[in-house]
Amino acid sequence: MAVGELIRELRLARGWSQGRLADAINDRFGTNLDREYVSRWERCRVRPGRYYLACLSAVLDVPLAVFEGEVNRRTFLSDVAATAIAPVVASDLLASGFAARLRGGPSVEEWEGKLAAYGADYMSLGAADIQRRVTGELVAVQQQLDHPRLWSVASRLMTLYAKTFPGSDGAKAVGWYRMAADAADRSEDVQSRVWVRGRAAIALGYEGASLGVADLLADQAIALSDGTPSLGLLNAVMGKAHAAALRGDHEAARRLADEGRRIFDKVASHEQTSDYAVPWWRMNVFLSLLSARLGDESGAVEAQDAARRELPDSLPRFATHLEMHRGLMLARSGDRSGGAAYARSALDALPPEKHSLTLRLLMAEIVTDEAA
Repeated sequence: MAVGELIRELRLARGWSQGRLADAINDRFGTNLDREYVSRWERCRVRPGRYYLACLSAVLDVPLAVFEGEVNRRTFLSDVAATAIAPVVASDLLASGFAARLRGGPSVEEWEGKLAAYGADYMSLGAADIQRRVTGELVAVQQQLDHPRLWSVASRLMTLYAKTFPGSDGAKAVGWYRMAADAADRSEDVQSRVWVRGRAAIALGYEGASLGVADLLADQAIALSDGTPSLGLLNAVMGKAHAAALRGDHEAARRLADEGRRIFDKVASHEQTSDYAVPWWRMNVFLSLLSARLGDESGAVEAQDAARRELPDSLPRFATHLEMHRGLMLARSGDRSGGAAYARSALDALPPEKHSLTLRLLMAEIVTDEAA
């Protein structure tokens, strides 16, 4: 995607005109941009210099790395090997990848089985464990991308892999989410295209990171859905709701949450312990944090109680999420030090190997409230 096209899509995801984007940069950085100059960027008549790319990064809430380079499918393998993997491990991964190519690799059905297993494992394993395992699978599936359904498999694995990096690390998380969306497009499967974008949107919105990208991917998922309810659409709408709440647009956040509830009523999952599912308890985890961010104490408590009633005992990490939401709620209600202490206590009670990057980002959000 060209820089101009990306600027346009991110601007539209915020609901801004070209003039509004120019004003946002001028107000924040004291520049003298006008609408016509933004138009020239978007039409690729002029490429923004590094200074203006940094300005765009700040006002659109998008990591600078997203503007400065594109992730190309041809760099898929080298990108995997470059994510701080020790050389010996990278060598083993490369060897297994080429071996998979020579053998023909797992069938599509076997890959779908692997995805189902990873979806369940993600709910209970730590990020580091999942990252190590999925890295090897990505190298293997990269050698088999000669079938649209395998592009679908790859896109969903890439989305899971992206979630092992904090959303604030745009060079990794956001880059992988964008590449996962591109891979899903190769699958020619609308459901995969919607799910990958929606899952990225709720991950970034829930983490409170790269909100411009969250909105962009959510809007793409909503457009691709064309009104058809699905878990991908549900994730997209709830991701946008969290992004709106964090920006202070409470009216939009509540409207999107109501829309999410309507979609959930049609597509709720019976599966309880998979990252690819949204059962009743998980929907209430989404609503619990959203209500806490909105300062809606009664809504937060109601969602937390509803989630606890059905949350499987095998998923203590999500029980910690709910307790930390209480901490955020306390902080937002005025007891900042008490809320931060409550959240820290909840996080400390969870064994370190069960910690996730999302929990750490949530703790950082609560601590920021404490310091405000």
